[in-house]
Amino acid sequence: MIEQDTIKLLRECDAGIQMGVSAINDVLDYAKDKSLRESLLISKTAHNGLDKKLRGRLDSFHDKGKDPPMMIKGMSYIKTNAKLMADPSDSTVADLITDGCNMGIKSLSKYLNQYKAADEDSKNLTKALIGIEEKLADDMRGYL
Repeated sequence: MIEQDTIKLLRECDAGIQMGVSAINDVLDYAKDKSLRESLLISKTAHNGLDKKLRGRLDSFHDKGKDPPMMIKGMSYIKTNAKLMADPSDSTVADLITDGCNMGIKSLSKYLNQYKAADEDSKNLTKALIGIEEKLADDMRGYL
């Protein structure tokens, strides 16, 4: 049970990191304010750093991880592009990123509760990812 919950939790974190990095990449070229761009890049670096740790944990279980669902990824891409075409402002960038962070925090918190038997290292990785998302959402508030 512990190993199954651990792998499932790590997979969800893997998908979450991929979604987060993808969302940042989608809006990065639209960020005009230097501080906004910097916040996005710092968060992207934090996501990628955590991804390396996560990949190591998944590898130890001989698991390849999980890609985000195509439907969710596609809907996110369409929403992002539609909003940015209508209003390519820093406020729109911040709004999109904040929505993504909030969805990520909600999902990851749900998975932490769902996979209670996961090992502590995996739970801590999940909490670290939640922390990265919370920090980014907080950084976006000044641009909303």
